[in-house]
Amino acid sequence: MYRKKFIPPLLKRPPTAPTTDNTNSEPSKKRIKLEPLSSSQKSADLDGGRSSQSSNGARKMLPSSRITAGPGSRFNPPTIIRKPLIPVSNPPGVAEKAGPISVSDNGNGRYYFNVLWRKFQARKHKTWDGDGVLAIVNGNATLQDVNGRDIATGRVSKTPVEGDVISLGGKEVEIDSILPKSDFMAGKPFLKSKGKQTDAEPTIPTTELYARSTFKPPLLSGTTVTKINPQKPVARFDPSAEGALVMKRLEISSKNKTVVDVVVDPIISRHLRPHQREGVSFLYEAVMGMRPYEGRGAILADEMGLGKTLQTIALLWTLLKQNPIYNQGPVVKKAMIVCPVSLINNWRREFKKWLGNERIHVFVADGKSNVRDFTHGPVYNVMIVGYERLRSIQDKLKQCQVDIIIADEGHRLKTAENKSAQAIRSLATPRRVVLSGTPLQNDLREFFVMADFVNPGILENYSTFKKQFENPIVKSQQPEALKADKELGNARKASLAELMNKFVLRRTAKILTKYLPPKTDVVLFCRPTKQQLELYQAIINTSVAKRQMGSMDTALQLITLLKKVCNSTSLLKPKGKEDDEAKLSNSILEEAKVAGSALVNSNSSGKLKVLEKLLVTLKETTQEKVVLVSNYTSTLDILERMLNSKGFHHLRLDGKTPTNKRQDLVDKFNRVSSDVAFAFLLSSKSGGAGLNLIGASRLFLFDSDWNPATDLQAMARVHRDGQKSHVYIYRMITTGCIDEKIYQRQITKQGLADSVMDQKAGGSNFTSAELKDLFGLDTETTCNTHDLLGCECGEIGEPPSEDIENDEEDEKDEPIQMTGWTRASAVDMDKQEEAYRKATSKARQRMKALLEFSHINPDKIPKSETRVSSSKQPVGSEEDGDGEEEEGEEQLPIVEDEILKRVLDENPKAISFIFTKNSI
Repeated sequence: MYRKKFIPPLLKRPPTAPTTDNTNSEPSKKRIKLEPLSSSQKSADLDGGRSSQSSNGARKMLPSSRITAGPGSRFNPPTIIRKPLIPVSNPPGVAEKAGPISVSDNGNGRYYFNVLWRKFQARKHKTWDGDGVLAIVNGNATLQDVNGRDIATGRVSKTPVEGDVISLGGKEVEIDSILPKSDFMAGKPFLKSKGKQTDAEPTIPTTELYARSTFKPPLLSGTTVTKINPQKPVARFDPSAEGALVMKRLEISSKNKTVVDVVVDPIISRHLRPHQREGVSFLYEAVMGMRPYEGRGAILADEMGLGKTLQTIALLWTLLKQNPIYNQGPVVKKAMIVCPVSLINNWRREFKKWLGNERIHVFVADGKSNVRDFTHGPVYNVMIVGYERLRSIQDKLKQCQVDIIIADEGHRLKTAENKSAQAIRSLATPRRVVLSGTPLQNDLREFFVMADFVNPGILENYSTFKKQFENPIVKSQQPEALKADKELGNARKASLAELMNKFVLRRTAKILTKYLPPKTDVVLFCRPTKQQLELYQAIINTSVAKRQMGSMDTALQLITLLKKVCNSTSLLKPKGKEDDEAKLSNSILEEAKVAGSALVNSNSSGKLKVLEKLLVTLKETTQEKVVLVSNYTSTLDILERMLNSKGFHHLRLDGKTPTNKRQDLVDKFNRVSSDVAFAFLLSSKSGGAGLNLIGASRLFLFDSDWNPATDLQAMARVHRDGQKSHVYIYRMITTGCIDEKIYQRQITKQGLADSVMDQKAGGSNFTSAELKDLFGLDTETTCNTHDLLGCECGEIGEPPSEDIENDEEDEKDEPIQMTGWTRASAVDMDKQEEAYRKATSKARQRMKALLEFSHINPDKIPKSETRVSSSKQPVGSEEDGDGEEEEGEEQLPIVEDEILKRVLDENPKAISFIFTKNSI
């Protein structure tokens, strides 16, 4: 088929040569294009001028050429004389008139503007995303944010002026003002300093600067930086405002940096209590490297209920939005919170409560989420992840830079071999904060691991720390320590405390006195039943049990078995399992000739009977709700059956409760009445930390854990912000059994923690021989702990005297001289009594923590005296200013708990001894 040759269309018509006036002084804005010449004219000499010809035949005249009409020329118009282009530069600070941009102005086609920019928005009321700088070079425009990052590029056809709105690379840009070229070339828009203020520039007060702001704010305040005078750097929030929380100013020596005040967002700071404001300031100084130590980590060791979560949120929000160096980006762009899985929803709710969903987006790394949304997306700045989940996603987190890590309940990182701690270390994040109400739980090695985690190398290596600090401190706190040992230990403890105070902030719950209702701690020593005593004695007398006692590796199985006997004998009933614990239990029961039928009765427990009496009395006489805590789900099963038998409605949270259902259970319990949910069954391992069960006013800790931190965390669930009622915390212990030995061991550990963390005088409360006597059964004592205390309080509720004498003779290094048989006539009774007095004084010093309690033996209290007057004036308080009692007046025992009084009146033999203490 015949096809014509394709001829492309002529897209542009060559312009005709304009007629110009030779006398015009204005330079021509366009070059003159001439019509093509014929072949006979191509070589013609045009008045001695030079010419060149392009490929399309168009004649181009070089600069300074003159065109005249010659013989045979096709040019009929008069002679055209073109003058050279005159370069015109932009005067500094003056904008060019709108018009086409020349690309051949020898590098002078450069324009710079301060602008506002935003992404394209379809809504009616549009907002700006931020400030920026627009640079136009030879028609090529580049948009940069205040951090100097290119965010859009494109081509513009004319020079914009102030007020123009242009589109550029998917962004809308409004020209705010002209930026002098000299300022742009010096990098002042992106530097930390805008330059010194000249004498001609007036000093404008900060408040006036905020009032005169012309920046177009977004819908929500606090999400963008207010547009202010660029020559006067000011803080994001007004530091002179009433109640403003201003952080410590950063000290720098560079002349190119300007420091501004960092002010905590008022939306949070107005809710902070004085101790919380102090905590936020401390954490900010620590992570910014302002504290006097090498490192950017800190430990917030406030006791439970002081608001560690709120302080952390205030810190993160400040670091995510502000920087002490003017005109730099925020200190933190990505933050990660690691916590137990039971607290994930609690953290998310706290962020929503204080900041709302519109200010910050929180990413929760559960099994359904994609971690890439946090690592690569700009939407999320904070991620909340559980310790277990962190280990599985640590490689994915390395794809982004995490600027700060918050480890809630950080005592979980107490071992160097902890996989979660190793995962966090692998992220190479310099800023680390540990939140823990009990940073020192068992020994100083755990504290070393935590300190080295937040500030690597601050305590050297562990071998050096153990030799120079741990060993001398522990040795000095033993009752048999010599004077030299105590002197060395106290010096090392003071040195460690001085270093620790630089990066550890510790406040006790005493500062909540004016914020929370009173609290009463009660330790109930319950007499074991006859069946419990017989089973306990039979177990420890078996040959299998005696072999277990000789090995620390196998003794734990025997301890667990005896703890079950203390809770309820029915827990030993065979369940068909074949694990090591079940095999040990079956072998011991077979040797002890204990039939399974004898273990059916779940009420064969002294603690369970006392608890049942207390709960029935509470239900009948009050509208209060209770929390029942245990370390074992099998024990929770027994407590649940007991509640069902009484018709008491309850809720339960343990390890089998789905994570997404736990907070709903807590909220329901706090909201409903006691008729709907009278009790809340709680596993201390699964929900003993972080939860707020303020709907209850009484908590019963049914069994104890070796780690005192576990019990302290569980007992703090009800005495929290929002509690309105007087709180009672009951710790239930079986008298003379393993329960009491565990309680004594807890006091030992708490004494070590108090002496180091709280600077208290404490020590190892019992000798090594006493601590090894874990498996003994004391059937004669009313309270073995009180016996070891050697207290002469009279056991009728009078607070023991804390005036412990410190005789110099007690500090002598001379060993005790052991004498043989001595005749009775040769015994110095005064000397014997003095030695006994000194021994008692030492015991009371070791047990100083228990001297804060009132000691009550129900057998020594007449029934009529258990109901005292409603006055809560403690024994020994001042009356009429002289502190003396009226003659003949007798102080009655302090038993203020009406519910406990009723139980003592009905069955005083069920409880053998009581420790009680009133606090905040």
